[in-house]
Parts: sequence; C-alpha cells; structure tokens
Amino acid sequence: MTELLLVGNPNSGKTTLFNSLTRSNEHVGNWHGVTVDTKAKSFFANGEEHILVDTPGIYSLCPLSFEEEVAVKTIFSSERKIINICDQNNLQRNLYLTLCLLEKGCDVVVAVNEIDRKPIYKVDYKKLSEQLGVPVVGINAEKKIGLDNLKKALKMPRKTQKLPYFRQLDANLLNKTNLNKDFYNLIKLYEQDEKYFFNSGRKETKTLFENVPKDSAQILAKLRFDFIESVLNECTKRTDKVYGQSKLDKLILNKWLYFPIFLSVMAGIFYLTFFSLGAFLSGILESLLGLFTNTVLGALEGAIGKGWFYELINTAVFGGVGTVLSFLPQVVLLFFFLSVLEDSGYLSRIAFIFEDILGKIGLSGKSVYTLLMGFGCSTTAIMTARNMDDKNAKIKTAVLCPYMSCSAKIPIYTVIGGAFFGASNILVIMGLYFLGVVVALAISKLLDVTVLKSKKQSFILEFPPYRMTSPKRVGKILWKNVKEFLIRVGSVMIAMNIIIWVLSSFSFSFSYVADSHGSMLETIGKFITPIFVPLGFGNWAIVASLVAGLVAKEVVVSSIAMFNGIDAGANKLISSSILLSSSLVFFKSKASVLAFLVFCLLYTPCVASISMLLQEIGKKWTIISIVLQLVTAYVVALIVYNVAFAFEIFGFIKCFSVLMTVMAFLVAVVFIAKKIKHKKLCGNCQNCSNKRCHKK
Repeated sequence: MTELLLVGNPNSGKTTLFNSLTRSNEHVGNWHGVTVDTKAKSFFANGEEHILVDTPGIYSLCPLSFEEEVAVKTIFSSERKIINICDQNNLQRNLYLTLCLLEKGCDVVVAVNEIDRKPIYKVDYKKLSEQLGVPVVGINAEKKIGLDNLKKALKMPRKTQKLPYFRQLDANLLNKTNLNKDFYNLIKLYEQDEKYFFNSGRKETKTLFENVPKDSAQILAKLRFDFIESVLNECTKRTDKVYGQSKLDKLILNKWLYFPIFLSVMAGIFYLTFFSLGAFLSGILESLLGLFTNTVLGALEGAIGKGWFYELINTAVFGGVGTVLSFLPQVVLLFFFLSVLEDSGYLSRIAFIFEDILGKIGLSGKSVYTLLMGFGCSTTAIMTARNMDDKNAKIKTAVLCPYMSCSAKIPIYTVIGGAFFGASNILVIMGLYFLGVVVALAISKLLDVTVLKSKKQSFILEFPPYRMTSPKRVGKILWKNVKEFLIRVGSVMIAMNIIIWVLSSFSFSFSYVADSHGSMLETIGKFITPIFVPLGFGNWAIVASLVAGLVAKEVVVSSIAMFNGIDAGANKLISSSILLSSSLVFFKSKASVLAFLVFCLLYTPCVASISMLLQEIGKKWTIISIVLQLVTAYVVALIVYNVAFAFEIFGFIKCFSVLMTVMAFLVAVVFIAKKIKHKKLCGNCQNCSNKRCHKK
C-alpha cells in the first residue's frame, strides 16, 4: 500500500478529484479554506491499494496561513508521489506551484482539470508533458473523465531532469557568488522564511545568506513565470474568453444594487425554506409521521396498556422528537440553497462585496465563508476559522460563528414564532437572522478595539464563472446532512428527551408525579427561573428547555412539546392557544415570545460547538466566548422584551416617535462629539493650521 499526496491551488477541483477517486463525500466549494486539514482515504489503481491524502489548497511552497502550512509541512515530510491538479482555465497561475514541486525534486503527476466546455486554454498534453518532464493527463474530476489515464500515469517511473530555466538561474546568480551546488536550495529556503534563517543562530547558515542577493527570490519568481509563459505559448492555444468574467457582474457587483440584491436573495431563500415549499413539505412529513406513530402506539397499547412506559414512548419519543423531525424538509432546503450559492459562484462575489466592511471590524473576506457556513452548522463553521492569517482574527471569527443562526434553530423559529405570528413570522425569522449578523459584527468591533486587535490580512480572491450546480453533488450534500440530522435525532435527542421526561415525571424520592408538579426538574428549574423573569418568560419549564438546548438546539422544541403533553396523536403540535394557556410552558405576551426567540438565537451554542471551540481557540477563549454569549443574549433579549412590551402597551405610533427622537438625539451627540474632537484650537493664530479660524 502506497501513499499519494493530492496537491493543488484552491478552487482547482482538488477535493472533487479526491471524492471521485475514493468515492467519498467531502465538502467542496469554490473558495479558499474549504479543506483546512489533511484527509486520507484508500482507493485501488493498477491492481494496488493506495492511500490518497487530500491537502489544503496552496499557491506555492511558501505558506501564508495555517492550512497552507499544513499542506507544505505534509509535502516536505516525505518523498511520496504527488498528484498535482491544475485548473485548465488557470494554468498560468497553477503551474507556478507545479514548478515549485519539480524544483524540490518531487515525483509529480500533473492532472489538468477540464471544468468548462469552453475553456480558456486548449492544451496539447503531450507537448506539455515533454516541456515539464512529467506525466500530464487531462481529466474532469466531477464527471470522472480521464481517471483511468490518471491511474495509469501513476505507474510511470520517476523522471529526474533539470528544468531549462535552471541554467539561466545559474547565469544570473551562481556566477555572482562562490557558493557550492546547493545554492539553489538555499534560495528556496530564503524565499520561504527569510527571518528564520537570519535569526536561527547557525553561523554557517548566516555566512551563506550574507552572500545571497536580496532580490534572489524575485529573480527566481520571474524566471518561473517566464518559463510558464513560454510553455503555454508552445503547448496551448488561448481563446478570447476571460476566466470568471461575466456580464452579470455589472449588476451583481454594482455599488448601488449589490446589497438590495443580496437581501432579495436571502429573503427568497427564507421564504421558500420556512414558508411556501418548506411548510408544504413539512406538512406532508408530519402526516406520514402521524400514520406511523399511531400504528406503533396502537400496537403498544394493546400489548402493555397505557402505563408510564406508554406515556414515555408517546410523549418523550414520538411527541417530542416528532415535533422536530417534521421540520427536516426545512433543514434540507436551507442546506440545498446554501450549496447552490456555493456552486453558482455567487458566494465568492459576496466575499468581495463585504471585504471592506469586515476589514473595518478586524476581519477579512475569508470570514464571510466561515460566517455563512454558520447558517448551516456552527460546529463545521468554527473549524474553517483556522484559515485566517492572523491569530486574533481567527479567534474572533470562531467566537462569532455561534451568533449565526444555525439550522438547528429552525424548529424553534418555525414552531414558537409560527404559533404567535402566523404569516408575519417570515419577518420575525428574517429579523432574527439579521440580528445575529449585526450582533456578531458589533462583538467583532468591540473585540478589535479592546483585546483582539487584528493585523492587516492578505486576501486572495478569484471569481469563478457562474455555473449550474451539479444535481449529483447537491444530492450527496443533502443526503449527508439528512443523515447527520437523523443520527442526531435518533441518538442525542431521544436520549435527552428520555432524561428530561424522567426528571419531570419523578421526584427526588423517585416517586411518580403527575403534571411534573414536585418533580426533580421543577425543583431545579424554579431555582434558576428568577433570573429570567425580567425577560418575560419566568417559567421553570421554559428555563429547563433552554438548559436542555445546550445539548442540541432542537431539544428546546421537543422539550416544550413534551412538557405541554403534546403526544404523537396531537392534531397540531404547538399552537398559540396551548402556549398561552395554563400549560407548563406558556408565554405572557408576544413580547415575551420575541425575547425568548432572541435569547435562543444568541445564547451558548451546543456541546459539539463548544468542543470545537476548545480545539480551535483553547480553553481561555472558549470560556470567554461562552460568558460573552450568555451576557449578550440576556442584555439583547431584555432590550427586545421591553421595547416590544412598550409597543404592545402604548401603541406603535407613540413608541416609534419616541425611538426616532432618541436616535436623533444620539446621532446629534455623536456628531457634536466628533466635531469637538477634531476641532483645532490654537495659541498662536499665525501658526494655526485651521483654515477656517475666524482670527485669521
């Protein structure tokens, strides 16, 4: 069994090729940082089993970020054969990495990924192979075209030949010094980390580098690009097409239209996900679940009767879990639309649009990818935060991920919000998503000006052409997320619901209690409840559901359903009449409902996200993040409750007028403060730099 490395630029189809060869389903996307660590899986080629190691995308052997450092260390750690994948439309840039690998003496097979039907370059692979001195194969990683030829190329023996421009390098540099034949290797090391070699303390290294011309790295880079240009002129025919260019960008990237277009796209996604199509599919699934559970419960009742075990299955398992499971179509739809945004090329445009905005609060365009992934799952989003160049930016990005409203919160918004706001709930849901983003940006700015000041970060961005998403790839993504959701429902949620049911059905003396009165959970909940009274939901069962939500946010809804005795046979899972009645879980008003939804949006993430935070940013910042989220959730929910309650009591017009007056007053104060700060006072008018000084 031999190991092979898969190496290439970001967005060259590297992970797609990995999936095609190994029959995997790793996440792919057209941005930097999708792969943030190595992944390994076996596949068969030429009657032999190989281990293929997928590495993060790199542009050269000089790492600029964490994931690039992972890839470079992997390449330098062994002499494994390398499959270097290049994008046919970006050969000029991709071949730069190829030359770096060949210069190092790596055993390379070049796979040119033909993505588009009308590519920029038409390649003569035979000539290109002769020029580079290594096997070159044309493939289509997504459609699995040319993979047999690639596998055959892996059998070809290693060739060792000196690239032609080495002679020019010798003429330009070697003759200027009296160094030995390892001079080129020294230049490579110098190119990768100049400061390390000058400060390493090794006398022989310092002596050698004293004779290295300061512009040696630049000369080497120019020689590479000159050679690449000559190779492309010899081996390719270029069309008039420009990679990534589209007339649609004149509209999408218009400085006046980009934000309204972005809001319209997100609003359309939310409408289809939470209402319209999503509600229709959820209704169908709810009916099917009802048929299944009624059949099972009928058989169970005939076998054991309606005892405590029957109530456990009816309420905790079928009632609680069924409440969440019926919203599976909406979770799937959200992931579907996010994957379409990824594949279409629009996501890269979003990163470009928000680069300047995020730069002002200590982040970069790379953060857009991570934060948008937070809408799907905070756990995976936190992991991608490691692609930040700056350590402080990495910590901030990871800390901000849980503020994004993940898919696990969809049942909370849909069930609780829908029970009270009906068709207007779409505005509530959009407001919650928007609030999460605003709070995250405010927290980032606060951290940036206090304890986590970020340095200016490099951000390399390419615009892929607009593409139609692959149905096969989307199907794999959806199945993966459905499987994860079902596993979570079938394990964590059922286990948690059973624990909650036991705690709410038995006292500390382990005697069975009716309606949870005197139960262990009621005793614990009432101890914590006074803290939440100012937020409008000082109800022990609500507080208990929030505590249970630390395991998984979906458990909040299943717990509420279980507390209120909503069993598998209920016609409507949760309605406003139930939540306003004398049930265990009830809300006093719509203001308290809004405060509850805001608290669910912003408070501590699930256990899986916390464990990922520990792994990525350490114990100290994880604790700070948890405390910060709890405080933020409490303060924002308190403000929302009081403002919404005021609207309910005094009416819209009066409250709106007061709010506008307060905002106008605050704007005036800020404006005057800036004027006073920047006003230039002088002691001597002759030397005054204020052109408007009235004494002049």
